[in-house]
Amino acid sequence: MNLILIGPPGAGKGTQAKYLVKKLNNFQISTGDMLREEIQNESEIGKKILNDMNDGKFVSDQIVNTLIENVLLDPKKRGRLIFDGYPRSLTQAENLEQLLKKTNQTIDFIFFLNVNKEMIIERIKQRKIIEKRADDDLETIIKRYDTYMDTTKPVLNFYSKNSNFYEIDGGCKIEEITAKIDNFLNV
Repeated sequence: MNLILIGPPGAGKGTQAKYLVKKLNNFQISTGDMLREEIQNESEIGKKILNDMNDGKFVSDQIVNTLIENVLLDPKKRGRLIFDGYPRSLTQAENLEQLLKKTNQTIDFIFFLNVNKEMIIERIKQRKIIEKRADDDLETIIKRYDTYMDTTKPVLNFYSKNSNFYEIDGGCKIEEITAKIDNFLNV
């Protein structure tokens, strides 16, 4: 089963993805984690990614799409993917559709965790204390949220027409969000 979790930074996509990985024996595909790994490796791509992230910008679709294609081509992950925060742009959504067709796969469920800006700011302030992520300062949070809303609106429009698209109040408690997702999955 392939799933997509969409939502602004701090919406709880990663938390839900980790739960679903254990429950479904799937693989979490977090572009954020993939990008942070490139940064940690101090690769040329990593340096470009770091500059974009520090400016509150999204990383180029070309970089992200290449990383995603490599995952979709991995036979052990076939049909067992949980996309955590991808796609973030209409170009990425269209690219994912092409890659899915190319690899004869589909997306079974799309969950949009809708959370308002004020709650996101509070959550990310807490995450910064716990996880100590460099991209979690207040100015960057606000830029990332605003960029997310501008860039991802077309993605929501693209997927919301699908019968497998579900909007969930991401402001609920973690357990409530998990229960709603489980209900949709019928597991």
